[in-house]
Amino acid sequence: QVQLVESGGGLVQPGGSLRLSCVASGFTFKSYAMSWYRQPPGKERELVAGIDYVDDKTNYVDSVKGRFTISRDNSKNTLYLQMNSLKPEDTAVYYCNADIFVKRKWPWGQGTPVNVSS
Repeated sequence: QVQLVESGGGLVQPGGSLRLSCVASGFTFKSYAMSWYRQPPGKERELVAGIDYVDDKTNYVDSVKGRFTISRDNSKNTLYLQMNSLKPEDTAVYYCNADIFVKRKWPWGQGTPVNVSS
């Protein structure tokens, strides 16, 4: 079955950095556009960053542009999110998913929590 396992979250001070990882299995990872999402406490899940499967074109929500970098290592079936200059408003549970799986409304994984606080 399709499986997406996020890791790398934790408690970090404002201005700090974290790198999130998402290990995928059960599908041909290299052929799928992938994205990172986040869900702050008490709020809806939102798209943060995406990366294409053909030419690795990336896109970001305006609030993280210049601070976050999405990348992928197809040889390891792994998606990454490098987060720099973290702000308290970045606090959320972060999820990865394939764009087509989101469109099909497949269940989400557990995510990895990020808490940006002093």
